Amino acid sequence: MGKIILELDVMMAKKHMSLNELAETVGITNVNLSKIKNNKVNAIRFSTLSGICKALECEPGDILKYDPED
Repeated sequence: MGKIILELDVMMAKKHMSLNELAETVGITNVNLSKIKNNKVNAIRFSTLSGICKALECEPGDILKYDPED
């Protein structure tokens, strides 16, 4: 069936942004952002995704990947 993989950690590293800084900018807790970063979520709100993309100056496709083998 495949799986969506979040590569948030890769984009954060490219933009030199810490977890705490991104969480504060997006307006979510460090714990929730950590879960997103570590692929421990089954869903993500579009408003959260939008805030992440705005903060990291990226597109959703830069952090969302599809793995058909998983």
